[in-house]
Amino acid sequence: MSEPCQVDFYVLQDESLSAELLACRLALMAWQQGHRIMVVTENEAAMDRLDALMWEQPQGRFLPHVKKQHGTAPVLISRLEQLQDEDAEVVINLTRNTVPAPGRFRRLLELVPAGEAQRQASRDKFREYRQQGLNPDSHTINRN
Repeated sequence: MSEPCQVDFYVLQDESLSAELLACRLALMAWQQGHRIMVVTENEAAMDRLDALMWEQPQGRFLPHVKKQHGTAPVLISRLEQLQDEDAEVVINLTRNTVPAPGRFRRLLELVPAGEAQRQASRDKFREYRQQGLNPDSHTINRN
């Protein structure tokens, strides 16, 4: 890939804001721009919740998605350890862990819930991406 991965942290300012709802909105925007998207979650239960949410959100819109093990679609939902190079151009990370070798993707979107434990994990991820030579940016989200 000729350009470095663009890493963006979306920092939710209120605990009532949903990282999963924001993931749906960001996935829709990336899909409308013609990208393949992978949304990575902590575990199977989180994959199931996100799958159900993507059938309803964003309201009034269709977001073509599937859990990775069930086929292919422009938006795949997976666990982090299932992420492969060919899966996506845009990765939306809902986990507390960094995405391995992020430079293989065009964009990496890190969603940061308002809870302190998640914030600390995100600070660590921010530092780790910087150590890998990337230049993360951050965006404050005040409402979904």
